[in-house]
Amino acid sequence: MKPLKAELMLFVVTMFWGSSYMFMKMGLGSLGEFNLIALRFGLAFILAAILFHKRLRTVNARTLKYGALLGFLLLGVFTCITFGLKTTTTSNAGFLVALTVIFVPMIDVLVFRKKVSPPQIFGAVLAIAGIGLLTLNSSLHMQPGDILCILSAVFYAVQILITGQAVKTCDTLSIGILQLGFAGGFALVLSFLFETPSLPSSLPGWIAILALGLFCSACGFILQPVAQKYTTPARTGLIFSMEPVFAALFGFWFAGEQLSMQGYTGAALVLLGIVASELLGRAHWVPGTFKLFKKRRANL
Repeated sequence: MKPLKAELMLFVVTMFWGSSYMFMKMGLGSLGEFNLIALRFGLAFILAAILFHKRLRTVNARTLKYGALLGFLLLGVFTCITFGLKTTTTSNAGFLVALTVIFVPMIDVLVFRKKVSPPQIFGAVLAIAGIGLLTLNSSLHMQPGDILCILSAVFYAVQILITGQAVKTCDTLSIGILQLGFAGGFALVLSFLFETPSLPSSLPGWIAILALGLFCSACGFILQPVAQKYTTPARTGLIFSMEPVFAALFGFWFAGEQLSMQGYTGAALVLLGIVASELLGRAHWVPGTFKLFKKRRANL
């Protein structure tokens, strides 16, 4: 595959992920939060398991354990996002969840005592300033949804670091498929406990579930690792940093969401912080962390 074709594939995948916030908000119109997560990841797991059933035949107990743990963390990620979208916009959610790239090296420093590079510090400062402009109102209060989306980015960061340990002894593809299944299964249990599980009762609900399950999750999981083999990490990172921009564009085009001038300034600072931390600071990261950040996007 030529690099240009691979980069176009990554660009399409990034658009899928950027649109996922809009589809999640659309699905919440007729489904409960846990019901939505269960249907989304259940559908993605079934499709991925059918395509890669031969790989799953060799799964061992260690891989199952890591799949369950990562599936639980994935559930935490999307529980925060889906509940957060009730009180924040898709634009805010896209930029705030993208802060994962800032939190990964921060947690690495705090937990594993790794050294942080100057570009990562610079990126974190820009991102924090952007969060303030993007989320704080005139009374200096944040919406609960904004806080949940930031917490979602923390869950993602923890998931990336644990995945880094898992892939040392387990098959990455099998773990990726299993975590989709466990996330869907855990969400289904919670849906039975706190909701009434059901299929979508409206056309928008079906569109949301099919888009989230088939395109944003299953296709992203399949296309991303294939395409990334034929381009450079720098180009991959630059393309993926456009995800929150697509989230804002989809929110504007299809939901009529608009940011204030303060909001646009904050979004720009968040995006600059992400690019600075990801592209300039990558050389100082733990080996493999950058690639693992890319692979976690397949969960979307």
